[in-house]
Amino acid sequence: MISDKKCVVRASSLLLAFVASLVVPSVALAQNCALCYTQAAGAGARIAQALRSGIVILVLPPMLICVGLAVMTYRKRNTFNEE
Repeated sequence: MISDKKCVVRASSLLLAFVASLVVPSVALAQNCALCYTQAAGAGARIAQALRSGIVILVLPPMLICVGLAVMTYRKRNTFNEE
């Protein structure tokens, strides 16, 4: 009986995640800054490259944190079941 409840919870959470993944990108794509776009489009190649580098620098730490948390969670996944 407990296994059935876990299956239902897991299936409903996967369904919720799937629906959220369909809804969120459409909302996120509407968030454009016209000033940033025009400044980047009018800038030279050197400034455009600096902007790209800045974006990578700002994206890299959160991505590494998320990967670290995922690895830590994967390693500790059976800790509570052993007790």
